Amino acid sequence: MAKSQAKVSELVGMIERGEIRLPEMQRRYVWRASRVRDLLDSLYRGYPSGAILLWETDMAVPERDFSVAQNASPYATNKLLLDGQQRLTSLSSVIRGEPVSVRGRKRPIDILFNLEHPDTLMLVTEVNEDDGDEDLMHDEADAGDDEIQKRLDKMTFVVGSKKIASLPHWVSVTEVFQSSSETDILKQAGVTGFDDPRLEKYQSRLRQLKSIADYEYRLDILERSLSYEEVTEIFVRVNSLGAKLRGSDLALAQITAKWRDSLKIFEKFQKECTDRGFDAELGTFVRALVCFATGQSRFLTVNTLSLDRLQDGWDRAKPGLEYAINFLKSNIGVDSSVLLSSPYFMILLAVFGEQCDYEMGAETEKELRRWFLSANAKGRYSRGSSESMLDQDLGALRRGQGVSGLIDNLKQQFGRVDIEPDDLVGRSQRSGYFKTMFLAFRQDGAKDWNSRLAIDLQHSGAQHKLQFHHIFPQGYLKGAYEAKQVNDIANLAFIGGKTNRKISDKAPTDYMLPLIEAHGTQMFDAQCVPTVKNLLEKDQYLDFLAERRRMITERLNSFLNSE
Repeated sequence: MAKSQAKVSELVGMIERGEIRLPEMQRRYVWRASRVRDLLDSLYRGYPSGAILLWETDMAVPERDFSVAQNASPYATNKLLLDGQQRLTSLSSVIRGEPVSVRGRKRPIDILFNLEHPDTLMLVTEVNEDDGDEDLMHDEADAGDDEIQKRLDKMTFVVGSKKIASLPHWVSVTEVFQSSSETDILKQAGVTGFDDPRLEKYQSRLRQLKSIADYEYRLDILERSLSYEEVTEIFVRVNSLGAKLRGSDLALAQITAKWRDSLKIFEKFQKECTDRGFDAELGTFVRALVCFATGQSRFLTVNTLSLDRLQDGWDRAKPGLEYAINFLKSNIGVDSSVLLSSPYFMILLAVFGEQCDYEMGAETEKELRRWFLSANAKGRYSRGSSESMLDQDLGALRRGQGVSGLIDNLKQQFGRVDIEPDDLVGRSQRSGYFKTMFLAFRQDGAKDWNSRLAIDLQHSGAQHKLQFHHIFPQGYLKGAYEAKQVNDIANLAFIGGKTNRKISDKAPTDYMLPLIEAHGTQMFDAQCVPTVKNLLEKDQYLDFLAERRRMITERLNSFLNSE
């Protein structure tokens, strides 16, 4: 294996010219802007940033597109990037000012640099082990401006926002790299002339920022004589040992090594699902293929499957997944993947559909709906070993136990199918119960309390886009109760952005009672919000939560058993 070195600027140029390409085995670009921020901060401080792994070959190899624009390669020899894609794509986007393409949507990576940053490192990286499930909707932050400003003053790089960008000492990293002169940047930062005391410090920091382009990465270059299969094995080993890729990414690499151009097939189906509201990871479809090909969900045996078996597995998995999405949308009202507590439900329903030859009676349909709503609410595939739970349910179907087998497994895990008030204690907006609340309340015709728009995930515009609202606002309860109690789902309701901002941190008695007097209690009844006046007082908050849990539980159990 040859070794070399290349500056960031050289690598970015090679990507732009098309000299460095991505093999099909690579996963898509997945970094969030905060990861790009931390990479820039590390390079700015001269911290180590790993190596880049390339394979130089004359072989015709299936490729996938970079998430930044590239020209066609002028050379017959390809340099295929095996490790370093996330770093180089991020740097290419920021330095060139190119938007990155993430699942068909193009967006810029906007990182701002603080010319007034502290001389020493003040903040450490926040490690977030949560993979970041997409929220049903969002809440607006309650942190005060002073608190946010103090935190920003300690940072060197931040993910951009209009508010921060309006501050003169925060400058766009991309603009710094795109600018041929420091003068415009310095003027923008408020430097008035050569006698400005900030001039020398700002100039020094801008030069240090631009020196990121001169950072040298070590290049490890695999031999031309290696076969595509050997390179795939190296890719899998490098990434599995470093725990950089998930099992589904490694399995996809092994599948594409045997089934050339299969990535395009999976990505085409992924786009079709996204267009229907089900924005699933490619890993979901890979796992579905494995389930249909092997009868279980784990990736351990992927490398032993023949090409014929892989293709047959996909030929069966695709119509199964189409059936699952149709059933979720038409029979249950789940019209978006954000309403699923796990994408594994799509796989289980796909297998169920094939096993019954896509035919079922009314009673089976009712019981399947009841099983799904309860399992989704309780988080059947969201606790412990989700693969074990999925395999347990696949086993029940394989043994011909049908829906009754699925219900038995659910009872074994949770003790019962129905929901009790204690199940809701301490749950947050990420919980499956919260998603089920939305489904039940929407079925009951819940509407925004001011605009009268029915609650819906598809509303557009900042005024009407759905948010979750703290009935007892966070600011109103600040200091009186623990954060977990304040953010309990029994304190959350669904309203539009404008109404949420209008309520702000008002006491429930101040905003609810006038609405009740003007319109009655129906709008609150539809979301199981108690309207008894004494429960709306701050010192009765815990009693309010208990009563609302009781009301929500009663409604959810009715929803589970409805037609």
